[in-house]
Amino acid sequence: MATSAQEWWERAQRVIPGGVNSPVRSFKNVGGAPFLVRSGRGAYVTTEDGRTLVDYVMSWGPLLLGHAHPAVVEAASKAAADGLSFGAPTVAEVELAEMLCGALPGFDVVRMVNSGTEATMSALRVARAATGRSKVVKFTGCYHGHHDSLLIRAGSGAATFGVPDSAGVPERLAELTMTVPYNDLGAVRQVFREWGPEIAAVIVEPVAGNMGTVLPVPGFLEGLRQVTAEAGALLVLDEVMTGFRVAWGGAQVRYGIRPDLTCLAKVIGGGLPVAAYGGRRELMELVAPLGPVYQAGTLSGNPVGMAAGLAQLRTVGGPAFYGPLEDAAQALGRGLEEAARRHGVALSTVVAGGMLSVFFAEAAPVNFDEVARTDDRAFRRFFHALLDEGIFWPPSPYETAFVSSAHDPAVVEKTLAAAERAFTVVAAG
Repeated sequence: MATSAQEWWERAQRVIPGGVNSPVRSFKNVGGAPFLVRSGRGAYVTTEDGRTLVDYVMSWGPLLLGHAHPAVVEAASKAAADGLSFGAPTVAEVELAEMLCGALPGFDVVRMVNSGTEATMSALRVARAATGRSKVVKFTGCYHGHHDSLLIRAGSGAATFGVPDSAGVPERLAELTMTVPYNDLGAVRQVFREWGPEIAAVIVEPVAGNMGTVLPVPGFLEGLRQVTAEAGALLVLDEVMTGFRVAWGGAQVRYGIRPDLTCLAKVIGGGLPVAAYGGRRELMELVAPLGPVYQAGTLSGNPVGMAAGLAQLRTVGGPAFYGPLEDAAQALGRGLEEAARRHGVALSTVVAGGMLSVFFAEAAPVNFDEVARTDDRAFRRFFHALLDEGIFWPPSPYETAFVSSAHDPAVVEKTLAAAERAFTVVAAG
């Protein structure tokens, strides 16, 4: 007798913490139990209980071309047939590195790693080595992975030393990280007035994606570039989510900002665990084996991930891909706002490239505090009503939805028809 989806979920909870291998996959923020996915094709996933859903999670960003794109699957399959991992260099590593260095203004030299967490951890190690300083500035609501240095929340006041945001993070380590509000350049300047000679780097999501999609206000990124340069600190752009999602070459191309170091992941692996960090040549030459900053990884640059990433980026092909992608996201955002208005529901949407968020508020938030004041109860009703209609939206008001090239006008129209019915549920309370 076949095992049911419910039975699989019960088995998962017995052997995996919370039944999931990453917290965001749970439905903790919206209630209920998550479904298990059997397969994905294009803009759709099929669940273990046989439902087919329009997918706006898209593996949290990497699937620019949709699920199981033939070019990506073929490239990964061919590479796998030749060997899964060697622990030795391959041509594909060189080719992907050359492509990344050609696309990102901030990349002279790049080192492949396996996750965004590993990329940000390594970039900050380089920044501390290069400057001889220890403190780091980050922004409330920006997530840079689960390593100890950055699992920090703000203390009291606008610009203070952080306190641990997770059990198991030593308070002494948290004291090296200062947290300020996103889009608040004044708070950044205040921190540098007080602690500038001790600050190694500012790390920032150039378009925030881990409190929903929140855009940088005009002058914010430019101000960070100026403040860090004047203080002898480094500017680290965490483009794990935005890299090749908001533009060819990422947010640094979109906004014209040249960082000292950049972190990438998601898209450059085509759905496989691939990430990278890179920057100015003199900084990256501090990394072993050339320099004293040790960082290693047995599976870094693995041939299957390199093949998948190359195939996806070659299929994307360059800047021309992003106009239609953003047009689709904008059409969906406008349609959702119009449908919400028809039902008397306050809703704002934010779009950057293939990133899209809905906020149940009259105006789009500009920082985490404003995101936290949006109507999360309305979001929960919206999420479940959409799911009942066959649309899988990210299961948290603090997460970003993703549009791929497979989300064609027919998929967008299907989503908007479902949303029309979902807003009826939201309005009813």
